[in-house]
Parts: sequence; structure tokens; C-alpha cells
Amino acid sequence: MDRRRPFVLIALGLASGILLAACGSNPASTSTKQVKIGLALSTLNNPFFVTLKNGAQKAANAAGAQLLVGDGANDNAKQADEISTFITQKVDVMIVNPTDSDAVVPSVQKANSANIPVISVDRKSNGGTLASFIASNNVEAGKLGGQQLIKAVGQGAKVAMLVGIPGASAAIDRGKGFKDAIADSSMNTKGVKLVAEQVANFKRDDGLNVMQNILTAHPDITGVFAQNDEMALGAVQAIKAKGLTGKVFVVGVDGIDDAIAAIKAGDMFATVAQQPDVMGKLAVEAAIALAKHQSVDAQKDVPLKVITKDNA
Repeated sequence: MDRRRPFVLIALGLASGILLAACGSNPASTSTKQVKIGLALSTLNNPFFVTLKNGAQKAANAAGAQLLVGDGANDNAKQADEISTFITQKVDVMIVNPTDSDAVVPSVQKANSANIPVISVDRKSNGGTLASFIASNNVEAGKLGGQQLIKAVGQGAKVAMLVGIPGASAAIDRGKGFKDAIADSSMNTKGVKLVAEQVANFKRDDGLNVMQNILTAHPDITGVFAQNDEMALGAVQAIKAKGLTGKVFVVGVDGIDDAIAAIKAGDMFATVAQQPDVMGKLAVEAAIALAKHQSVDAQKDVPLKVITKDNA
């Protein structure tokens, strides 16, 4: 009998155990690898989307995930290039805030083909497969904005609407909500009329220029609904320059700091706040769940809040 045999078997058993333990602790395994998320924003030249990005980054940091951020600069082609780069970088999940809800569709479809789940935030893609859509109810935001403007103006008032980027779902939905409020006789008991509707691309400078043109063409208007606060603040500048502060009332959407300051100062009447930081946080949390093959809500609404001088 070979006296060494038990020691040989013990040594082999220990070696096998070490090998199995090493395989089980592979840092590249699905359970332990760092989740990589691509966040394609329409623009970072807007405080709303900066706040959304900050909320997303905070959530990513808390979860130990890597967040790659792209600034589309409101350019469809640039955003498409950034999404292609994310696909090349093999992100685990893509979060997209489209510059245009139709133009983004081929990019979403490319991500689908690469088996990368896509979450749409604030604005929706009109095609491709979305794992989740996280946003405020933009139709409701427009309706609430309309109700506030009706409160501000007098009987039979003529009002204008500044439109965001044509084709963006937020612009379409907010415009619909506002027009619904104006058309609803039970809401619009003052007979308020929409007499001007012009594109200002969600930009403050465009809001200023467009509002100047509207005031020239319609000097009798007494109210303006802007589909975001940046355009609203541009309109405020034009109204101030004409000496019409307190005579032409402005309502916006987003609830950014500058708009709240303008409401406190009496330059704006109201805004409908959307909580972009919460949108960013929820989008990243959903992305991490998808990366771990967990289910997420197909749609998640972020609550709205009307801000006036009373609660600003």
C-alpha cells in the first residue's frame, strides 16, 4: 500500500477547491461587473437638462455605475453620432432624450439590433423598442399652463404661444394640452383666444426675438404661454423692453431657478415644474435594473407642480 496516496488526494482536493473559488470570483462576471450606461441628451445648453444629468450622475455614483454623457446640442446628426459611439463602446443600457422624436428612431433601432435596452426620458422616441419611458405628463403640463394663463388675463384676452423644437414630443404634447385648455369652455370661461403661435426652439434668445415680433404684430395680446422656461424668460425680456411688465402675463414649463426668480420678482406669472433631477435618477435606476435583467415599468410619470408667486 502506498502511504503517500491520502496526502496526494488531499492536495488534489485543495487545488480543485482553489480553482473553483477563483472561477466563482471572476471580476468580469455578470453579477460583479460595473454597469455602463450611455445618456444621450438633446442639449446641455439648458438648465433643465443639466439638472437631469446631475440627477442621473448622482444615482450612477450611488450605485457604482459608469455614466457616459453625450450632448446633442439640439442637432439630430450629432445625437445620432453620439448614440453610435455608445453602441461601439458597448454600453449595457442607453438612456435617450431625443432632439427630435422622429429623427431619433433609426438610432434607437440600431441600439435594439445591438441588444442594448433603450430608455427614453422627458421626450419619447416615436419608433424602435423602448424598455421604459420616464417623463412628466406633457399634455397635462400644457393644460395646467393654459389654466394658469386663463387665470392671469382678462375677459376675451388675446394670447400667444411660443413653441419648442418642432417634432419634439414635449413640444407636441404641451401644445396640445394648452390648446385643449383654451378650447374647453368649462376651463376657459373668459373666452381667451390664441392669436399667435410661433417656433422659438426652446431657446431664450429665440424666445426674445420671436416675442418682439409677436408684440409688433399683435400689440393687444395680454398673455403668453411658452412651452419651456427658457423661451418664457426670453419673452419676459421682450415684454420688459416694451414697458409691458404687469400687462402681458407669461407662463412657462420646467420650474428652473431663473424662472422661479422671475416669478418672485413679478416678471413671470407661473411655471409648471417637472423635477428633472428625479427624471434622471429614475432613468439610471431603471437602466441598472435592466442591466441586471430585472423588469421595469414601461412608463413612469414624474409628478408636476404649478409654481406661482404664492409658493415660489
